[in-house]
Amino acid sequence: MDIFGNFSALRGDKEKRTIQQKEDLEFSYGDITNEAICKIEDKTGPKSVIVLKLTIIILFCIAILRLFFIQVVEGEANLQLAEGNRIRPRLIEANRGQIYDSSGIWLARNQASFALAVYPSDMPRNKAERTNSYQEIADVTGMTLEEVRTESEKNGISSLDETLIKENISHDDALLLEEKIAGISGFYIAEKPIREYKLSPGLPHLIGYTGIVSQEDLKNTVGYYLSDRIGKTALELEYESYLKGIHGIEQIEVDSKGNIVKVLVKDENKEPTPGNDLVLNIDLGLQEKTAEALKAGMESGKTLTGQEVTGGAVIVMNVNTGAILSMVSLPDYNNNLFASRISTVDYQTLTNDPSLPMFNRSLKGTYPPGSISKIIMASAGLQEGTIDKNTSMVTPAAILIGEYTFPDWKDHSYESTNVERAIAESNNVFFYSLGGGFDKIKGLGIDKIKKYWQLFGLGQKTEIDLPAEASGFLPDAEWKKRVKNEPWYIGDTYHVSIGQGDLLVTPLQMVRATAVVANGGKLLQPQLVKKIVNNSGNVVKTFEPIIQSSNFLDASVLKTVAEGMRLTITEGSARNLNDLPFTVAGKTGTAQFLNNEKTHAWFECYAPYENPEIAIVVLVDGGGGGHEIAAPVAKDIMSYYFANKK
Repeated sequence: MDIFGNFSALRGDKEKRTIQQKEDLEFSYGDITNEAICKIEDKTGPKSVIVLKLTIIILFCIAILRLFFIQVVEGEANLQLAEGNRIRPRLIEANRGQIYDSSGIWLARNQASFALAVYPSDMPRNKAERTNSYQEIADVTGMTLEEVRTESEKNGISSLDETLIKENISHDDALLLEEKIAGISGFYIAEKPIREYKLSPGLPHLIGYTGIVSQEDLKNTVGYYLSDRIGKTALELEYESYLKGIHGIEQIEVDSKGNIVKVLVKDENKEPTPGNDLVLNIDLGLQEKTAEALKAGMESGKTLTGQEVTGGAVIVMNVNTGAILSMVSLPDYNNNLFASRISTVDYQTLTNDPSLPMFNRSLKGTYPPGSISKIIMASAGLQEGTIDKNTSMVTPAAILIGEYTFPDWKDHSYESTNVERAIAESNNVFFYSLGGGFDKIKGLGIDKIKKYWQLFGLGQKTEIDLPAEASGFLPDAEWKKRVKNEPWYIGDTYHVSIGQGDLLVTPLQMVRATAVVANGGKLLQPQLVKKIVNNSGNVVKTFEPIIQSSNFLDASVLKTVAEGMRLTITEGSARNLNDLPFTVAGKTGTAQFLNNEKTHAWFECYAPYENPEIAIVVLVDGGGGGHEIAAPVAKDIMSYYFANKK
């Protein structure tokens, strides 16, 4: 009995403790049910209940500590994160630097404009809802649904950057569109200045244009956003780092649909810094006169040859500094088409045009120079001692080598010819002899000829401040053996000695080669930009003349070649310039191409002869004879220059 009685007492004590624990748990944690406690009691026993109680207390303490850490310790940081959901930084686009001619006339400037844009991250996440938004935009803009979708998603639907949908919207249209798109998540009207270019012939090839930054641009540059514009060609590309401004930042508050509620005034806001301006050496008046004269020359060439003249190029350069005063390549194009986003039709029209309006013949076109390269041949022969000023010969109408005939362009056999008269009359036989040898003239040979081509800057880029310049081509024996698997013949030397054969040059190379004779033997780097100025009018950078090489010709050599070029005007192939009120030295050229079916008309000159200021090279592509077509073009340009010189 005592045993059972003690057992009963013990069990009673146990039951009392269990009931007390149950009540304590119910009092402290009301979410634990009686049923759960009973199960715990039945299955785990008193020790497990204590462990569970301690575990719950510990978890509760951890939750309290975490809440304290979030609200107190990390309170400031989390406040900023929370505000990030309704406050976002917005770029204030910086104005691009402008471009001016030497007199301060604008050639490229910024014009106020608006664009339809979207923040992709603010668009609906649901695909169907997003499609509905696209359809609403399409309905009010005249775009197709797919066009809106493609433009909106081109940078990804999660992009935080502004994405442009439609550009170059007028102020009035922007106001109407802003009302119509109100409430469409993510879409808004953005202020986007666009480029305006002076409509003047030849300028598009110099100024170039800008375009929306590409993925390739983003890989190669830093500091750009997906909605930025970047220089794509010509000066816009070459001086991108100067022209590009630094964007500002402002804080804006947006609602749940991404619509702007207000602009906040915060210390983090930063004003934009405009880009620097370019001041060119180009004179707009001279540029326009150059284009006018070249157009007239092309029309004359068409009349003379009875064939279509495909284009032409003219360059006017200061012979003492290398400054490019005028550079025209025709035909050209309207670079304002690229100011916003050029249409596919317009772009295909330009790129498929057989006259190549987007091709800058001045520095990208390579052509046989014909007789204008004879000033280099004459300089080489005199400097090497192959001939001197008094070396003369009676030249036959042609040189016969076996079965091959190398004719003059006209019969000069009626008189004895020295180097000055050979330049003036463009005597082919004299220069055949000078290059490859004939009669009493030994000849330079191709290696020495190539040496002087290079000294005058042929076969290499001039390093003008424009991208995509061509180098031309200088043939030699090694090249012919490697490419054509043929030896170099004397006939090859004869051909290149008069600027034919495989020799190719650019008009820009030839204008500075002409300047070498005019300025006393200095090979100058051509330069379009005169100075760079910041928004406050302070000069950021000036460009001084760069002499790339000098002293490779004796003064007596230069004097003799110059006298031959002067004789060209007074008694030679360009006598039609002899009535000008200032003195000129020049050289005509007529270069055959297309299996001798057509000819390029060339003319190079400088003036005044006694104290040279400018050099000019004229090319009329397929225009006929240099003395008939190209020389009058230069005459008109020089007349304008000296009549309007400041």
